[in-house]
Amino acid sequence: MVHTCVTPAGRFRVGVHKPSYEVVNLRHRDRVGRLGILADGSPVDNQVNFPASDVREEQASWIYEIANAFAFRGTTYIDSAWARARARDPASIRIGPRPECSLLRVLGRHLEPEKARQVLAELPRPLLYDLAANSTDPEELVLLARGCCRMVMDRDGHPTGLHFARDDNGRLRAEIDDFELFETIANNPFLPDPYKEVMVLRPGVQGASEIVGEWEEGDSHVFEYLRRNSYIPWGHFAANMANDAIRYATRELSIGDMQGLRHLYYQRMYVTLAGQLGVEVPARRRCLEVDELEVLRNKVLQAAAAPGVKPHTATLWGWNFGYDFSGSGCRLHASHQMIHQQYAMVPPEVELLDGGLMASYSCGDLVADTVRAYREEHDRDLFADLLAAIRTNTRTDGGRGESSLVVWQDANVLLFVPKAQVSQWELQLMVIADSDQGPVGNVIEADTGVRASIDRGILVAQHVLAGLGARMVSSIEYSKRLGLASGQRLLYSFLPKLPWSMGAFSEAQLRFISSHFPEDFAIACRARLPAG
Repeated sequence: MVHTCVTPAGRFRVGVHKPSYEVVNLRHRDRVGRLGILADGSPVDNQVNFPASDVREEQASWIYEIANAFAFRGTTYIDSAWARARARDPASIRIGPRPECSLLRVLGRHLEPEKARQVLAELPRPLLYDLAANSTDPEELVLLARGCCRMVMDRDGHPTGLHFARDDNGRLRAEIDDFELFETIANNPFLPDPYKEVMVLRPGVQGASEIVGEWEEGDSHVFEYLRRNSYIPWGHFAANMANDAIRYATRELSIGDMQGLRHLYYQRMYVTLAGQLGVEVPARRRCLEVDELEVLRNKVLQAAAAPGVKPHTATLWGWNFGYDFSGSGCRLHASHQMIHQQYAMVPPEVELLDGGLMASYSCGDLVADTVRAYREEHDRDLFADLLAAIRTNTRTDGGRGESSLVVWQDANVLLFVPKAQVSQWELQLMVIADSDQGPVGNVIEADTGVRASIDRGILVAQHVLAGLGARMVSSIEYSKRLGLASGQRLLYSFLPKLPWSMGAFSEAQLRFISSHFPEDFAIACRARLPAG
């Protein structure tokens, strides 16, 4: 049986645990002690923790169990006690604004300015890390920045660059005393922009990766870097907002910015496939126009359909937004807060060490596996039934009230809350448009209009999550292999990382715990939709 919440009736399958049970008491002695006192002085003890007999739970909170639509993503469990509180007030589903933080100002109330700066410079390393990540004081961050690396300053005391030296292999390296502290300061949005630029944003300051693409339109400017020696085989590309278009928060992103980031992705995928298929690319040393890109896309599709052709058939796209670093030395999310997206192409096969071939991995293949198993079991299309279930959804708790999972849509895409969320705040964007060959399952099959809808849908998702207070979001693309006719639709998942839910053993088992009903999260998201 396929492990999915989607049914051939176009409905969601929801399980509910109604626990009542007895527990045999095997404790051999009582350890009753005082915990403290009430306001009137009466004692508070821990007697309740040491029952005299067996324990019986007559009616524990109901727990809703919802298999993910896609079997490889496990199962979500919703605690009804938590979720009912959220249902009463969906607006409570949010993260509060970042509090002001400045140790320098606190010290300044007790010490002379020079003494305060001296104390700041002598803080223990863990405190420096926490301050670098959480300070909202530009002056304080500048002092921290100057203290962790060697900067070139002009006569007015403004940074113009970094001091460099050659390492043992003759490679140029910036003179940085503590790289983690340096990175954490540079990724703090409250650091003044001139310092961000010389530390991490100016092309070349982070290494020798070549810039092989560029989008510039209005105040939107994006560079495309090649990562040659990549952890992704065959190299990958990174589309970064340029140093003259600084974006450290998704709420700052415009539709022009998103179009630029995504245009470079589409362009690189089409050009890469064109090279593998012998299709001529119409330009060098410039960005392709949108209409040129569409012509190239159609030529690539036609060439890829030829018998015996085996180009790289899957796309890989992802985006880690948000940087954080703890005083204990743990990086909590991305390595770079400045808006950037990464992408590559995945070959169909990989050589085995002892000879022969095996299929290479693409996360979209896991969706394909569920689609295939669902068709074999029900002789139906999973995505058709999933769309029907979304359209006819009823509340998970069976109660009355708002039941829609849809956050935003247009003619080509649907932004919605999945019935079983992998992150507590997960959103998904599905392409609902069809091409002449069937459902659009990857960006190679997406025409100009569909691509524009995807771009806007991704922007809406990020703006909604930013409006709820999300500061760390991973976004991934589940794409169909080129040439596969299966009914699989292009799908994007947006996964916020929440302060109280960073992932633990439950998530490692693909058991995802949620404190709200998905319908109530959809209400909270719709309340944060951008105007226009």
